[in-house]
Amino acid sequence: MKKAVLFFAFFILVLSSLFSQEHTVHDLKIQGNKKLKASFIKSISTIKSGSKLDSLVMEQDILRLKRLPSVAHAYYQIFPSEGNQYHVFYHVEENFTLIPSLNVYTTDGDEFAYRLGLYEFNLLGRNMIFGGFYQKDIYSSYAVNFRAPYLFSNRLGLAVNHQDLTTQEPVFFEDETANYKYRNKSFEVLGLYELNFKNRFELGVNYFVEDYTFKGENINNKPELNVRKWLVKGIYEYNSLDYYYQYISGFRSRFHFQYVTSTNDMLPDFFIGWNDFFYFKRVGTKGNWASRLRMGLSTNDETPFAPFSVDNNLNVRGVGNTIDRGTGVIVLNTEYRHTLYEKNWFVLQGNAFVDSGTWRNPGGDFGDFSKADNVKVYPGLGLRFIHKKIYNAIFRIDYGYGITKNATKGFVFGIGQYF
Repeated sequence: MKKAVLFFAFFILVLSSLFSQEHTVHDLKIQGNKKLKASFIKSISTIKSGSKLDSLVMEQDILRLKRLPSVAHAYYQIFPSEGNQYHVFYHVEENFTLIPSLNVYTTDGDEFAYRLGLYEFNLLGRNMIFGGFYQKDIYSSYAVNFRAPYLFSNRLGLAVNHQDLTTQEPVFFEDETANYKYRNKSFEVLGLYELNFKNRFELGVNYFVEDYTFKGENINNKPELNVRKWLVKGIYEYNSLDYYYQYISGFRSRFHFQYVTSTNDMLPDFFIGWNDFFYFKRVGTKGNWASRLRMGLSTNDETPFAPFSVDNNLNVRGVGNTIDRGTGVIVLNTEYRHTLYEKNWFVLQGNAFVDSGTWRNPGGDFGDFSKADNVKVYPGLGLRFIHKKIYNAIFRIDYGYGITKNATKGFVFGIGQYF
């Protein structure tokens, strides 16, 4: 009897030991990558050799990979090793990442304008972005950008930007609209920090020179500016998006705040802040519902140089090029995207959209948001021509038709989804 009790106790002990053992990762292997370094993928992955085998953690790693510009798609597989250990394989389908870009449009004076750029989105195989563009919009402009989210560690990175942009801008006075030659020359440095998988921050400074020169004979002595400014910028992003080639699902919020101070004591300091809320939902096997809500405010100075503009390429398709400005903004863009044709690398996607927005007048009050003159509603239709294996290779064309007061209509072309 005593032997039987001892045997039963030993059997329970063995079973308890077996079931209490954790499954662990023997090693992590990367497959399918060509330019993207395996060492880089391992450095940003949470799963490591010897860590607990956890499907939730691996799925999170895969989502992080699919958000990289250099990755078209990714998935994982698990194979047994010895004992309670397992081999983990991350399979990567890479994007082509040396991307030229060409945007063609018309200026406010209906003149031909274009922007020609070239960017590498996977510099040195470590997901660093480097490139720039040349723009001819009546005047010549250029920009150079560098961004390395994981330059120092799997959480800490750096971005450096320089631009010298010159355009013709309409400025809205009470009695007339005047054209200005506007130049903004800036140098910017940002620190990038990823708190965890869903939350990240950017913080930095921007030094810029801003110049507004009146075009033509300034017989009414309209104001002109040439001033040096400092800008402190902060960005917080929450991102739970999931990608499957051209389809997106989930929620994303991106908050921007800037505080601007001038070296000219005659110009007051001011702030500007806005938040973009994105929501994406898969509809069946070929549909995607996408929405963006932007809400923003700035210091409410009564100035013709207000920061929020009403523009074709920014917020309301079909409305025209910079037709108004404000010190507050509420814009809702919502659209249904549907895959009309898909074959290997090519996708033809159609969309039906409604863009709507309203603005607070410079020096006005919150009642301006409900005034008919400030409200814009533009439904429309569009097409997307998508290359699935080239990052952001989406050529879009949209036609918006206004249905509110003083409405216009027109085509909008561009690269990438509108939002």
